Amino acid sequence: MKITHFLRRPRVFDTTLVIVLSVPVLLGMVSVLPDTAAATVPGDTRVILAIALHLASSLCLLTRRDRPILTTGLVATLSAVGIATHSLSFLGLPSCVAYYSLGRYTTGRPTLITSVTVFAVYAIDMELTLPRTGGWLASLLGVLAPVGIGQFVRLRAELNERARQETAGAAVSAERRRIARELHDVVAHHITVINALVGGARATLPPGQDVARNALESAERTARQAMSEMRQLLDVLRADGNEGPDAATGLNAERLPVLIEEARSSGLPVSLAVTGEPVELTAAVDHAVYRIVQEALTNTRKHAISARADVRLAYEPAAVEVEVVDDGLARETGVPGFGLGGMAERVALCGGRLSTGPRPGGGFRVHARIPLEKP
Repeated sequence: MKITHFLRRPRVFDTTLVIVLSVPVLLGMVSVLPDTAAATVPGDTRVILAIALHLASSLCLLTRRDRPILTTGLVATLSAVGIATHSLSFLGLPSCVAYYSLGRYTTGRPTLITSVTVFAVYAIDMELTLPRTGGWLASLLGVLAPVGIGQFVRLRAELNERARQETAGAAVSAERRRIARELHDVVAHHITVINALVGGARATLPPGQDVARNALESAERTARQAMSEMRQLLDVLRADGNEGPDAATGLNAERLPVLIEEARSSGLPVSLAVTGEPVELTAAVDHAVYRIVQEALTNTRKHAISARADVRLAYEPAAVEVEVVDDGLARETGVPGFGLGGMAERVALCGGRLSTGPRPGGGFRVHARIPLEKP
């Protein structure tokens, strides 16, 4: 296990690879060299040259990860010299490893240009040195096969890494939502109970207890403020990273007219009606109102045919209401999404209620009522 872990280090693996490729050549290169009668140099010199070219090509592999194109060029040049001098019959293991590294560690146009150049050099070299032996076909297979394998391994590694990152991101998002739910279920419950108990104690105070009454009123305000700040914090925790930098801020009820215009420009007839006197909303409520309308309009575009949508925003003394209705025909949609669930979570974190479902006369209705925090 320790040896396997040790060999996973790139430098160690490449050094070991060079040693493995070099030692057998030093011990038995003479016995495996092809007996070529058309040698351009004396036999002994040819053997020495073949060994030197093989060792030099193996040493070039030390840079195959950092500079794969340079490594490919050097190895291809050494192999071409070996073929031209009849010291090598064809591409050796160092060449195959270099071309595999080219496909494994480079992408796009550089890989294509380098591969075509190396193939052309080999094809010309083989045709000039060993004519009528199909050298171009052997060159094509000897270059493109290792490069193709390298490209396949690289794509598999990239897909696996992307899947790993998506899985990790989904796990982080799920953990953030779990923390938000636990905080809401536990902390919000206790703060609400404390606030109710303090309010009950203040209401039962006898006349003349102004100091105690003021202290209890201050405690009530502090509890309400803590609840409001906690809900804003939970909204930040639940905001997904792919929603952009404005996931928890910047999108509010004031931007609803812009959202409506965007929906109209995309082909959805939609109207907006605002009733009541607009009041300043907390960040969590303000953001929830915008997201509810946005998600409802998105669902109308995705899941309804020939639909028209009406958006109603009503400010009341103790609550704000959001309603989005459409009159379209529901279309078949495969796997359901998470939009309605996200709406429900947002409204629940704000202490409100959400109702969704088909309308009796056709279409779909989304209605949310969110209480307003008292200052």
